[in-house]
Amino acid sequence: MSSTAPAHDLFLGRYRPVRPLGSGGMGHVWLARDEQSGLDVALKIVPREGKAGHRAEREARAAAALRHRRCQRILALAHDSSHVYIAYEYVPGRTFREALRAGAITDNAALEVAAQIADALAHAHGRGIVHRDVKPSNVLLAQHSDAQSEGIDVRLLDFGLAQMAEFDTLTALGDVPGTLAYISPERLQGLTATEAADVWAVGVLLWEALAGQHPFWGGDLSHTSRLIQQGAPPLETMRPDLPRHVLDTVGSALLVNPQRRPAAEKLGRTPEQAGRASEKRGRTPEQAGRASGKRGRTPEQRGRTGAKR
Repeated sequence: MSSTAPAHDLFLGRYRPVRPLGSGGMGHVWLARDEQSGLDVALKIVPREGKAGHRAEREARAAAALRHRRCQRILALAHDSSHVYIAYEYVPGRTFREALRAGAITDNAALEVAAQIADALAHAHGRGIVHRDVKPSNVLLAQHSDAQSEGIDVRLLDFGLAQMAEFDTLTALGDVPGTLAYISPERLQGLTATEAADVWAVGVLLWEALAGQHPFWGGDLSHTSRLIQQGAPPLETMRPDLPRHVLDTVGSALLVNPQRRPAAEKLGRTPEQAGRASEKRGRTPEQAGRASGKRGRTPEQRGRTGAKR
């Protein structure tokens, strides 16, 4: 599927492409107008070849099972002989990764984002769905034109790797789907992903946002894998100025033993309360990165395993 399409084309006889929103290994996402409803949608178009088509349909099934404001809502699923089409609600904004790159995330904002991600995950986990690919580029920070909606409003995207009930146990590093930098130690050891793996990913995301650099990246995939299995350095080594309850929250999500990590529901309450209670200097990842002298490509850019994104 080309990333460009004639403006007069209608996908499935109802979706008129407006402009491309992005692309990846699975396919392309377009901003499209639903000629039947008059609504703008985010239309994901995935070729039905290899595992991509199956993954797209699994994403749609997972998303359709969720009814939560923090989970991007699916509107329709369809396919023809060559492609799978998923129509999602269109929410303008930017990803958490883009906001981090821009140095636009303060400590309190990072804690609020983590709390809202955990809230979405608690909803999914309660329905037997493990996301398995939580990372900054799969977190959308909604942009609202309403002046009364100036707060952070998160949408958790891309349930394409979601595990519903039981799937095959992973047996090798090369079989681990998603971005290596946010994968939990137990998954690298070949164990099936559980809810605790999603909690770990939120912990990594929060550590990265507060420290201004990633806790594990610094070498090749093999080196990164070894660092993940050793566990993250204590966040206080980078941010000794943070309140104890914030450090404890991040540390609990990054416990190597998955059985000792908090449930997403509990994790969602703790960062939110910590963010409201703390009065910090508003330090951003950009400032933290300058202080440490460590900047560079993001984990998503520097290495992936399994399905290309």
